[in-house]
Amino acid sequence: MKKYSLLVLLLAMSLLIFSQEEADDAVPRSEENSKCFACHGGPTYTFSNDMLERKVTKLMNPYFIIDSVLYYEQNHKSFECIDCHSWDYTSFPHNNELQMEQLPGCLDCHEGDDATAQYKFEQINDEFHESVHSTKHSEEFTCWMCHNPHSYKINARNNDNILETIVYDNNICLSCHADVNKYNLISDKEKPNVIDSHDWLPNQIAHFSRVRCIECHAHVSDDVLVAHQVQPKKDAVKLCAECNSRNSDLLASLYKFRAKENRSKFGFLNAATLSDGYIIGANRNVYLNYLSGIIFGLVMLLVIIHAVLRSISK
Repeated sequence: MKKYSLLVLLLAMSLLIFSQEEADDAVPRSEENSKCFACHGGPTYTFSNDMLERKVTKLMNPYFIIDSVLYYEQNHKSFECIDCHSWDYTSFPHNNELQMEQLPGCLDCHEGDDATAQYKFEQINDEFHESVHSTKHSEEFTCWMCHNPHSYKINARNNDNILETIVYDNNICLSCHADVNKYNLISDKEKPNVIDSHDWLPNQIAHFSRVRCIECHAHVSDDVLVAHQVQPKKDAVKLCAECNSRNSDLLASLYKFRAKENRSKFGFLNAATLSDGYIIGANRNVYLNYLSGIIFGLVMLLVIIHAVLRSISK
């Protein structure tokens, strides 16, 4: 029995080592980044205080803590910190003036880049500048206000699980609209309560778990996968028919990347919707529609025949 236990233990250790080696090979890790994560990767950091002639440990500002695991899973995992931040950060202690530096935006790297042309960064940028996030706020409202540069990764395009995409995208909105501290960075108004401001919405829980915020609050474009032109509050969708109808807006946004081919072939046959949730008025199958029409026609024909025969018999 002990021999088998030892064999299982050795096998498990081998698998663990193999998995770790495979993970290490799959994720590029920068030596320069490791120096940054030595301080910014945890709740405390330690440095040598020359005045006191000893090492000192202090608490790290929670907003400056970067999860290295999430960093090496996100879109820009191959970047070094100093690709976006000043090279002067390589010296410690950091110069306080470095906090004033302007971080690069998406177009600083992706504008005119053929390798990323499919993502249409220029059009997304145009949509953003027409949104309330841009028109009602200062230039301090950049892409990074919503998309954390240290953890953001494409979700809707790569994830087949609609529900996970909904949670991921809604959390981007809630990272500000449900966080008073972050909300106050761009507005001196009192942060509205998300639940109370949507009290008109029937069955809130079902809507919040099955629909993204941008479905009702952003202008849908056929050219961009995820809408960025957020509309003013007064222009938000409040008509049930916008989603719960044959021409549901959800097919143009949330289910676009999975339903486009089905929609062009079968009208409103939406396998994505049928498999992931029920939307009143939206879950229709074109063949069932035809079948129900035929059945209804036959029933009406039988009623008419029956009425005629009764009339003749009298």
